[in-house]
Amino acid sequence: MEVFIGRQPIFNRYEQVFAYELLYRNGATVNKFPAIDADKATVEILINSLFSIGFEELANGKPCFINFTENLLMSNIFDHLQPNQVVIEILEDVPITEKLVYRVKQLKGQGYKIALDDFVLQDDVKFYNELFTYTDYIKVDFLLSSEIERKEIEERVKNDFPHITLLAEKVETRAQFHKAKNNGYELFQGYFFKQPQIIRGNDIPANLLQYYRVITSLGDEDPDIDDIAKQIEHDVAMSFKLLKLINSSSKRRKSKIGSIKQAILLLGLADLRKWVYILAYRESEKNERDDMYDELMKASLCRAKVCEMVARNKFKVNYSEYFLVGMFSLIDAILQQPMKGILLQLPLSDNIIETISGSETEMTPYLQLAIALDKLNWEKVGQLVNAIGISESDLYTIYQEANKWSNSIV
Repeated sequence: MEVFIGRQPIFNRYEQVFAYELLYRNGATVNKFPAIDADKATVEILINSLFSIGFEELANGKPCFINFTENLLMSNIFDHLQPNQVVIEILEDVPITEKLVYRVKQLKGQGYKIALDDFVLQDDVKFYNELFTYTDYIKVDFLLSSEIERKEIEERVKNDFPHITLLAEKVETRAQFHKAKNNGYELFQGYFFKQPQIIRGNDIPANLLQYYRVITSLGDEDPDIDDIAKQIEHDVAMSFKLLKLINSSSKRRKSKIGSIKQAILLLGLADLRKWVYILAYRESEKNERDDMYDELMKASLCRAKVCEMVARNKFKVNYSEYFLVGMFSLIDAILQQPMKGILLQLPLSDNIIETISGSETEMTPYLQLAIALDKLNWEKVGQLVNAIGISESDLYTIYQEANKWSNSIV
């Protein structure tokens, strides 16, 4: 299932790319903002940036300017983003109040940079000085603002807040570009440079019922983490998004993840509950599945279960890693992206990554066995049965159980 994000470059005065603004798009051909709730548009951008395309793929290490409504500014969604990736762009219709100033101060304390979008000075606002203290960028619309309005902002910044960088947006001509440069603007954005480019990505269709099962379990008075982990393992999409979320959030750490349970403990039940709600709501509105995806999901889960059960049969203590090796062995086919790039976005253990990438590890024969069973390559199965040291009767039972388990889920 394809997803889309609009991306417009922001240039410095030397016409070099400084950053990108990410824009909501719902198709590959219509390069304009569709009629959609502003909260939902931003959430879609964040979800697609975190889970489907990736900030690194979108911006190649440069910061991304993203619009935030008042509702989202006051939420704790920023706990799951990285300040070096996101510039918080406060929309022009957000009331400038003491509450906003306090929130902006908090976000600055977390390391975020703040931009004011489509900014025009108003006479009845008494919190400008406090707000400007924590502001990094002011975006001035050259298409809609008057020269008098722009001059008022330029002089205010130059005289009282020189730390603020002025950004000229909707720059349509080279004459406007030169005029903005002469008036002290350091950053520039608009059709004169480049129209927004639509970036495509692939999302994994979700098993919506599985989201609701997890939500139900998370709502228990004393949630069973082992049970929740098993339920998430039943869904490739949820497992992938959980790992991507941790990899992109402030909770990322140096040690890598070897099981879904470990990922849940790292994220925390409260944050897991919130993100499962968001993803379930989103999927309920755009739940599209087809036979190809269902077959890939089924094969992924069957491989995962075969790897896990054979590892248990051989008394491997890290059988959860074997499960993840099988589960993500087809993620490149599901997302239609190179495997190497996908694995860079997941905080999996080195052992898992090396195995999926094709390096020889202790888990390699187990994955090869699961793949051979999936492809009904009985000659290869016979070779691997001997190499691993599992009886054919045990393997037959395991394969039957894994098939039944994956079919029941998908």
